[in-house]
Amino acid sequence: MSWRALLKSTLLKHNNKHQEDIERILQTFQLPSGQLLCESIQQIQYVDECLQLMLDISKADVAQLQVFRDALALALAPYAIKHLNLHIVQQKTAGVETVSPQPNKPSQQQALAAHPMIQHVIVVASGKGGVGKSTTTVNLALALQSLGHKVGILDADIYGPSIPMMLGSEGQSPIIENERFIPINAHGMAVLSIGHLLGKGNTPVAWRGPKATGALMQLFNQTLWPQLDFLLIDLPPGTGDIQLTLAQRIPVTGAVVVTTPQNVALLDAVKGVELFKRVSIPVLGVVENMAIHICSHCGHEDHIFGMGGGQHLAEEYAVPLLGQLPLLQSIQKNVDTGYPSVLAQDDAAPHYVNIAKNMLVELNKVPQRVRDKSRIF
Repeated sequence: MSWRALLKSTLLKHNNKHQEDIERILQTFQLPSGQLLCESIQQIQYVDECLQLMLDISKADVAQLQVFRDALALALAPYAIKHLNLHIVQQKTAGVETVSPQPNKPSQQQALAAHPMIQHVIVVASGKGGVGKSTTTVNLALALQSLGHKVGILDADIYGPSIPMMLGSEGQSPIIENERFIPINAHGMAVLSIGHLLGKGNTPVAWRGPKATGALMQLFNQTLWPQLDFLLIDLPPGTGDIQLTLAQRIPVTGAVVVTTPQNVALLDAVKGVELFKRVSIPVLGVVENMAIHICSHCGHEDHIFGMGGGQHLAEEYAVPLLGQLPLLQSIQKNVDTGYPSVLAQDDAAPHYVNIAKNMLVELNKVPQRVRDKSRIF
C-alpha cells in the first residue's frame, strides 16, 4: 500500500479532515540529505491527534533527526496534529559500509565550536523532578563564583522555571538591546530564565516540544552574555526534546547529574547518564542530594531516602561522585528567600564548595573546545 493510501486510511478512521494539507507537507518536505520525506515512509498511524511515521532514512539524516522532526512538527501543527513521533526502522547505506565505529570521526556535539563569550557550558540534569536539581544549580554556580570564576546561569527548565525565585530576581525582566536580551544581574551572576519573560510566577507554559526547544535556543543565542568562565544550564527533568536539542546545537563541556539515594530516583538518573554518553557529552560526576538527615536537636544521623545510591551509580558508570549533600532545612529556607546556602554560609555551603572544586578537577580532564570568535552572538 502506498504512503498516500496509508495516510488516507488512518486520517479517515480518526476523522481528521486535513488530508490534502498533510499530504502536501509530507510530499514536499525534504530531509537534510535532500531526499523527499515521502520516499522514506514505511508506515503511518494517526491516533488522538498524534501522527506516527515509520521511516527508512540514511545515517546522515538520523544525525539531524531532532532538527528536521521539530521543523516537520511545526508545519503539521495547524492540521490537528499535536504530537509527531518518528520511528527509524532501518538506515540505508550507499555502497559498502562497515558497522564498526569510526573513532577518528568527531560526534555532532564535538564538532560544535565554543561560544565566543563562554569558556565552559555545564548542564545540570536529573532523570526526575523533585531531587533538588535547581537548588544544586544555583549553589554550584555561587560556589564557582566564590572560587574566583565569572559565572552565569541559563534556566532551561521551560515548563517549571524556578531560578528567578531562588536568586531573588523574580518579577524582573531583561532589557532588550539591538534585539538581544541583556541578562539579569543576580548576586553578581548573569542570569536569564523564561520566568523573567513571563511576568508573574503563576503564568503556565503550555508549549509543544518545538516551541520549547526554540525558546531554549533563543535564550542561549540571542542573549548578550558577558565574558564567562562558566554558564550553568538548569535542564528540565527527563530525557526529552530539550535535552536532545541541547546535545545537537549547544556546545556543552560536561554534565552534572543530580539524584537522591532512593531507587526510583536512581533509575531515572541512569537514563540521564546514558543519554549524555550517547551524545558524547562527558559526565563530570554525580551529586547525591538529601543523602543524610542530621537532627537539629540531638544530632542523630538518619539516611531517610536510603544509603549509597549515588556511589553505586558513580561506580556503575565509572563517573566520579562529586559530593553528597545533607537534608537541611536551612537549604530550603535560604533558597526560598532568594539568598541560597553559599551566600548565607549555612551548614550546607562547604558541601557545595567542595562539589565545585571536585567538578573543576574533572573538568581539567576534558579536552578544550575550539572557540568560535567569528560568531556575533
